[in-house]
Amino acid sequence: QVQLVESGGGLVQAGGSLRLSCAASGRTFRLYAMGWFRQAPGKEREFVAAISRSTDNTYYADSVKSRFAISRDNAKNTVYLQMNSLKPEDTAVYYCAADQDYRGPRWTAYDYWGQGTQVTVSS
Repeated sequence: QVQLVESGGGLVQAGGSLRLSCAASGRTFRLYAMGWFRQAPGKEREFVAAISRSTDNTYYADSVKSRFAISRDNAKNTVYLQMNSLKPEDTAVYYCAADQDYRGPRWTAYDYWGQGTQVTVSS
C-alpha cells in the first residue's frame, strides 16, 4: 500500500509555470507506475501524464504535450509534474495516483490516490 500527498499548487497567471510534487510513503514506490490526473468543476477526471516504474517511459495527454513534463525520483519517493505555458483551461484540482503497472490513461485503473492540489490559472 502507498500513501500519496500532493503539493505545489497555487494561483498563477497565464503563461506561467508551476511544479507539482507528490510524495509517497513506503519503500515500494519504485514498484509503482505514477500518474497525474486533473478534475475541473463540473467535468470528469482526466488523464494528464504518467511515468513508468523505471522512468524509461512517459505518457501525456495531447492537451499538455510539449508544455508539461513528468519525472520521478525513486530515491526521494517523489513524482513531479513541471507545468509550463499554463493556460486558464489548465485550472483544476490535480491528483497523483499510483498503479502497479501503467495500463493506460483511464483513472479507474489506478489503485491509490492523493488528496489533490488546486491549480488556478488566471487570464
